Order: sequence, then C-alpha cells, then structure tokens
Amino acid sequence: MATTPVNPAITTWNIDPAHATAEFKVKHMMISNVKGKFSGISGVLKTGEADPTCSTIEASIPVATLATADDQRDTHLKSADFFDAEKFPTLTFKSLAVHPTAPGESSVAGELTMHGVTKTVTFAVEGPTAPAKDPWGNLRIGLSATTKINRKDFGLTWNAALETGGVLVGEDVDLSLDVEFIKA
Repeated sequence: MATTPVNPAITTWNIDPAHATAEFKVKHMMISNVKGKFSGISGVLKTGEADPTCSTIEASIPVATLATADDQRDTHLKSADFFDAEKFPTLTFKSLAVHPTAPGESSVAGELTMHGVTKTVTFAVEGPTAPAKDPWGNLRIGLSATTKINRKDFGLTWNAALETGGVLVGEDVDLSLDVEFIKA
C-alpha cells in the first residue's frame, strides 16, 4: 500500500514595516565605521511548524529609504556611484534553504539582489521568537539576522584613494536586520 506524503503545516507571517529595519556598517577611511539603515521593508515569512527546513522568506527594501544621518552622503549613496536608486530602486532577498543550527537559531541561505546583481548569501538568524499577542489581538513573532558581504560583488565599486594609503570606503559591509511579523 502506497503512502501519501503529508504536507507540513505552514504558517504565513507578513513583515510589519513599522517594526522592521535593515542596517549596514562599513569602514570609512579605514579608521571608523559609518552606519546606515533602510526602512519600509515588506515581505512574507512562511514557517514550517513541524519542519523548519520547509520555511521560506521573501523580503523587499526600497533603496530610497536609505539614511545615514548625513543628507549629502545619503544622496551620494543613492546616486549612480553606489546604489543607483533610480535604476535599481529595490533590494530583495529570497531564501533558498533554512538549516537550524541550534535551538532558536538558523542559517538561511538565499538570493540577495542589489544594484541589479544577484548573489547567494547566508544569514545567521536568531528566532523566530515564540508568538506573542499584541494589544490589538494580532499574533506577532520577531527575528534578527546578520551577514557580511563584499559590496564589490554587487557592482558597488566606487572608491577614492587616500593620501596616506588605503581607500575611503571599505569593501566589507555588515548587514543586520531586526524584523517583526504579523500572522496573516
């Protein structure tokens, strides 16, 4: 007698843009870090209740929301020298594989598209947390995710040489996300 495969229970969660940020950190002049953030994140997390490896996530971030606390730098970063926000208005991530690494932690590999270039990156993820009910009766979960990329891999190659040696902008960029989701 043949057995029918059982489909795992999947729960859908929508990103709450009011409670989601993506931040980056990059070396400036090889001496200190410059930090910035994006807001307006949207997307969907589908969690495999019995099997976390069945989970998926897709997210989108508008480049126009980039903020570093310096208007001139923000304008430069949105220009064709860096993100070219007019031509490439969105950063996207689509998971390919989720692997639990410890209780409450996972490694999530996926396709990150930035500046028209798609590369596979892996995020270290804490969470998702256990569901909690907000004051309006919605169920919420949260997670944090981090990774490091080389900006040149995504075509973000602008730089300037320093008199003392080295470059104005580092190549390695630390990315971190803190995201809340609302059960769909």
